Amino acid sequence: MQYQKEETFSTGVPKVDPKNPHGLGDPNDRSLRKVEVEVLIPKIMRDRAKADQCLKEVKSFEGCCRDNSIMMVINCRKQNDELKQCLSKWYTNETFKAECKEIYLKERSEYRATGIPKKHRMARL
Repeated sequence: MQYQKEETFSTGVPKVDPKNPHGLGDPNDRSLRKVEVEVLIPKIMRDRAKADQCLKEVKSFEGCCRDNSIMMVINCRKQNDELKQCLSKWYTNETFKAECKEIYLKERSEYRATGIPKKHRMARL
């Protein structure tokens, strides 16, 4: 295995690649790794579906669980089925998937360009 010698300034500091300013990857790269496709984008889909698309079903299920405590497994089947049906409708919606993919790519690009994770960017606002 042969390693390429990294170019440095006369000070010994590596040159900064304008495509990769923080060593986190090219901010304009739109290729996705397997973990991004199978884990990270579906997480955004799940969070958005619960918060925006299926809010009524989520509240109904949560209320039922709160009211029935230990018996929720038996008493909240209807609400659980409605919630699962709503979520699966959004998980299979190709337009929704594409929107979530774009959200992920935008967040990743901002992270790669600034070097600041999303949670820290939000805290600074």
